[in-house]
Amino acid sequence: MEKEKEKEKTSILDRLYGGLNMSWPAVTVFAAVTAVLTAAFLIIPVFKRTSFERMGVYLEAWIFFAVIIMANCKKPLESALKTFVFFLISQPLIYLLQVPFSDLGWGIFRYYTYWFIWTLITFPMAFFGWYITKKNWISVLIFSPVLAFLGYTAWECGSFASRHFPKLIIAALFCIMQILIYAAVFFPDLRQKAVGILLPAVTAAVVAFASPGVNISTAVFLSDDPVIGPDAVITSEEDAFAQLSLSWIGDGAAVRVEAKEYGTMDFTVTDDGKQYTYTLTVFEDDEGHTRVTITDK
Repeated sequence: MEKEKEKEKTSILDRLYGGLNMSWPAVTVFAAVTAVLTAAFLIIPVFKRTSFERMGVYLEAWIFFAVIIMANCKKPLESALKTFVFFLISQPLIYLLQVPFSDLGWGIFRYYTYWFIWTLITFPMAFFGWYITKKNWISVLIFSPVLAFLGYTAWECGSFASRHFPKLIIAALFCIMQILIYAAVFFPDLRQKAVGILLPAVTAAVVAFASPGVNISTAVFLSDDPVIGPDAVITSEEDAFAQLSLSWIGDGAAVRVEAKEYGTMDFTVTDDGKQYTYTLTVFEDDEGHTRVTITDK
């Protein structure tokens, strides 16, 4: 029973990557459907700041679509033309569908420049990319940058999800799924499969090790806007996670914050015998942006 189920799964992947009739009408419909779906993810508020919204901003979903097209073409030129046309139809259609719902109106097409450049690049990439159908070491070589990118993206989304679960966990799992599928379908040799899985894993590990982490250097005004003289002194705990100093911007007193990690701490400003106590908070918001706030106690 288990062997039959495994065979069924394999046949599904075989049909998806080589058994589809990727005719010109099919490419056109495929482009239109993905465009409508992407536009919906960008327009409907419930999808904001989720893995689904990434489909209209980042590349991982479009790699998935492009590989399906390439794997179901007979020749390199056919692969290049159909992948190019797929992007040429889908990307501007995504922006066109957003026009009535966007505050920018037709101005939203300013963001199409990025995707138009990628559309042009798809032609040579899909031409050479077609050779993944050979299912040999050439396939591994062609897939290498894609797998490395997917490994990096999986780590990036997974790292964010670990701090803001469950945000972007679907995007992380989607990238991992692609890696495993490509290794299973296009790398028949066990050594090729090992390389196909280890490459993105090593990429993720290197990026995680080399990631600079938090590096904050900013000035924040004191919340109650006290009148502080140039002889004021700022103090905090010795083992505080942030280094603080006073500065003056215009007529207001500000705190220069230097931090390498997130956290919350209290500090005191003493001026002419008066003491002002505040709480500094350094955190990452739900969009991945670093925020620094100072509130009085």
